[in-house]
Amino acid sequence: MTTTQNRPTVRRSETSLITAADLPPHGHFVNGTFQGGQEAEAFDIVDPATEALIARVPNGAAADVENAVQAALAAKAAWGRLLPKARSEVLHAIADRIAENAEVLVRLEAANTGKPISAARDDVDGTVDTFRFMAGALRATTSMAAGNYAEDHLSLILREPLGVVGVVTPWNYPLLMAAWKLAPILAAGNTVVIKPSEQTPLSTLKLAELIADLIPAGVLNVVTGLGPVVGAGLTAHPDVDMIALTGSVNSGKAVARGAAESLKRVHLELGGKAPVVVFEDADLAETAAALRVASFYNTGQECGAACRILVQESVAEEFIGHLTREVEAIVVGDPGAGEDVEVGPVVSKAHFDRVAGFLERAAADGVRAAAGGAVLEGSGYFVAPTVLVDVPEGAECAREEIFGPVVTVETFATEEEAVRRANDTRLGLAASVWTESGRRGHDVAARLDAGTVWVNAHLVLANEVPWGGFKGSGYGRDLSIYALDDYSRTKHVMHNHAR
Repeated sequence: MTTTQNRPTVRRSETSLITAADLPPHGHFVNGTFQGGQEAEAFDIVDPATEALIARVPNGAAADVENAVQAALAAKAAWGRLLPKARSEVLHAIADRIAENAEVLVRLEAANTGKPISAARDDVDGTVDTFRFMAGALRATTSMAAGNYAEDHLSLILREPLGVVGVVTPWNYPLLMAAWKLAPILAAGNTVVIKPSEQTPLSTLKLAELIADLIPAGVLNVVTGLGPVVGAGLTAHPDVDMIALTGSVNSGKAVARGAAESLKRVHLELGGKAPVVVFEDADLAETAAALRVASFYNTGQECGAACRILVQESVAEEFIGHLTREVEAIVVGDPGAGEDVEVGPVVSKAHFDRVAGFLERAAADGVRAAAGGAVLEGSGYFVAPTVLVDVPEGAECAREEIFGPVVTVETFATEEEAVRRANDTRLGLAASVWTESGRRGHDVAARLDAGTVWVNAHLVLANEVPWGGFKGSGYGRDLSIYALDDYSRTKHVMHNHAR
């Protein structure tokens, strides 16, 4: 795909972010130790900025899943019986250990994913805060009051762990998404087997190494490998009480189908195609500056990214000018090339080709690149930060999740049209509204079919509030006390006290 716009230069680093000493031990983490896989197969972990080999990790087999599940099963009774105070202290100790080793985790995460060092640092900081929040929240759970709801019968509501939870995490936020799952799962008294993405498993394995002495053996287990073997094995296993996945819509469907056989609980945080509705009374320059971050953070590999912009036609030309200037100023580079790098490579050659395919088809369909619009030359999987305009309603690039440094801009005439088109998607994870009218902001936000809606902001998260979607974006909630609800069960105990 070609464009007349200036293409950014990729800033390169001369030194490696990590050394061999930074890498986690080779093997799956099962029952408190690193163990070699049951089969000799391994797969390569590649630096997406240089295409160099970083490490090799075991390609897990069914026997590895079985070993991990049995370890979690053996540990679940003792862990689940701990007082909330005791589990809270463990989670605080985990947070402390992560904070103490923040720099190696930042470098490892950046090297494995290609994300800018500032984004990797945000992820590690967020991981610490996630464990700290859940450490406090588990000591303050609420439920309906005990009382007589039937004559002479006292009702008590107990909250119990589910048991063994299987977790599958994605490649875009390997450490942070692990924390979003592990912290509430452990806080609620469950044990866990987690399968990180086969592309980015290093920080999850490193986390297991760092906290191995803080948790009883078997409470946390990590099995690396592929979804059709390890993920499917966890989903189908009769001793796994729940499966929690953050990933693609297709992965979510596969998990839901597999879990249906044993009727186990399912928690799905899937894709997004977040509409960004910009009204004519918005502060256009401020909106464009905010979207420079919200659209291109983590190289656009973010399920809540502000990737589909709907701007009122009366101000579209002015807004596109602001947005184009912001995007053309983005610093592109590998993670070690400076703290000011904003966009790195996409995660893999396969994903690079996928994003490039979207750009090529958009150009063939008459969509114009106001900025970027092409892959970048040289080593690594770099794509120019791109703004696509002249996008017709229903275009593939505005409908499908590209999951890269690409935003589309469509126009609308009326508020009713904006709401209709914003909701005309099978996904419903996030959205935002940009307006100086408080009444319009409240009203339009209430009419958008998404689990999180921001007004005059986008991609601002906090551990105190829930994250999760509607429609094809899945069900279940990460973060907040709602996550603790997802990973526990309620039991009603009724006592007959008639005399």
